[in-house]
Amino acid sequence: MDLQNGNYYWPTTVEDPPSFPRLEENIKCDVLIIGGGSSGAQTAYMLADSGLDVVVVEKNSCGQGSTTTNTALIQYAGDKTFKELINSFGENIAIRHLKNCEKVINQMESIAGKLTRDISFKRRDSLYCASDEAGVREISEEYALYKKYGFDILHLTEDQIAARYPFKRKSGLYFLNDAEMNPLAFTYGLLEEAVSKGVRVFEHTMIKGKKPTSKEVTVFTDKEYKIIAKQVIVAAGYEGLEFKHEKNTVISSTYSIVTCPVQDLSPWYKQTLLWETARPYIYARTTPDNRIIIGGLDESYTKAEERDKKLLNKSEQLLTECQKLFPQFNIQTEYKMASFYGGTHDGMPIIGCYEDQPNIYYLYAYGDNGTVYNMVFANIISSFITKGSHPDLELYLQSRPTQQKPSAL
Repeated sequence: MDLQNGNYYWPTTVEDPPSFPRLEENIKCDVLIIGGGSSGAQTAYMLADSGLDVVVVEKNSCGQGSTTTNTALIQYAGDKTFKELINSFGENIAIRHLKNCEKVINQMESIAGKLTRDISFKRRDSLYCASDEAGVREISEEYALYKKYGFDILHLTEDQIAARYPFKRKSGLYFLNDAEMNPLAFTYGLLEEAVSKGVRVFEHTMIKGKKPTSKEVTVFTDKEYKIIAKQVIVAAGYEGLEFKHEKNTVISSTYSIVTCPVQDLSPWYKQTLLWETARPYIYARTTPDNRIIIGGLDESYTKAEERDKKLLNKSEQLLTECQKLFPQFNIQTEYKMASFYGGTHDGMPIIGCYEDQPNIYYLYAYGDNGTVYNMVFANIISSFITKGSHPDLELYLQSRPTQQKPSAL
């Protein structure tokens, strides 16, 4: 899968990226993780203290897939609104899912403080703006639900938004204690910590086939080596679909730019994360070196050539949108990226467990909160492997039920 195109900002921010050997022999292990990006690294980190023999394999260099274009707005609210989640899954599942996402942001903050590598984790509030009259109604309904279930959130009026920001919106949800970070540094830091605890990582090791049985899984590399594992976790991001197609997933194209450093960001209230009710939506954040990341303008393209030929035009549109938000900024684009973006039809990420593939688990942490979903899944799958269960696994299985009738909300 041709995941992305452009010039990438995050690799320029990381000094001394780790490197790992190529697999050049047959090996055995308890757990094999396929994928050395964000998903694989978080899962490896969570299993590093388990006492199990854990191996990570990556077909390229670790962290060089979708992690390089991850804009890393760390939020618990996502593509699907609270109301939509309730309509699809019922209140109990919707609340448990959002609480899981909220909880792992705290967990990531704790992990950041333990890593030897600086991942620039910083708490940020988020402003979710109403884009039109329908958005105003949505904001009001969403605020009532979030407050009902104890989430830390404010409802800002048009005047309150105008008092804080140089742009105008009629209404907005103000989420407290979301976050931002450097996703590539986070991935590297997790892998380095996992390796220090005995996890083996192999780069430039492509998986070409697998043979699962009721007792173990034999995996074959492109160099004809074998890895025999008791359990396999496919944590390959969007390329996980090349191992197993999941009908509830959907791939589209998205775009983002990173500006040159801005001399003075003070007009940007608390450098909050920004997004909106419009679909497709625009989102924005800042970086530690005073740049602006703005992305969105998603399209339904599933072919890389269609996606990439729009990169220049989409980059110009994103710059224009940024200037509309902050007209006092003198901004220029330095990095621009087109990439594939994975979601699900029902709005919830997926853990795939299939009868015809015993002892293999597929992590489809798809959606706008992929980094957060990865952490949720790393907790669940590590507990399931080490303890045999996790109470929230049922929420995310591909076989999860949806409500037959929408809620009356």
